[in-house]
Amino acid sequence: MIRRILHATDFSPASQAAFKKAVELAKQNRAELVVLHVMSPVVYTTGEGYMSPKMYDELAASTRAWANGQLDRRLRKAKAAGVRARGLLLEGLAQSRSFARRRPSAPTSW
Repeated sequence: MIRRILHATDFSPASQAAFKKAVELAKQNRAELVVLHVMSPVVYTTGEGYMSPKMYDELAASTRAWANGQLDRRLRKAKAAGVRARGLLLEGLAQSRSFARRRPSAPTSW
């Protein structure tokens, strides 16, 4: 029996089909659906310009807010379909590697 389904997403239109399938599988198996998005680091190139640390932080916060909004939208859809769902928003390669190394039997550490 499947207890947990992990759906990794980049929130693109192409990922919608995979999300729908993940919701379907979670519902059929009464499994928990975990929707995961890994944010890429903010990369800003200005040529000869300068970006202040404050502006960088604002850009990163804006990106994080957008990703949280997209994640919330997917979670609402899953829950409306009657699926137990939670979301994870990881930032960068280091967090995603740490997540991948965790034992699947220990969901409380996620």
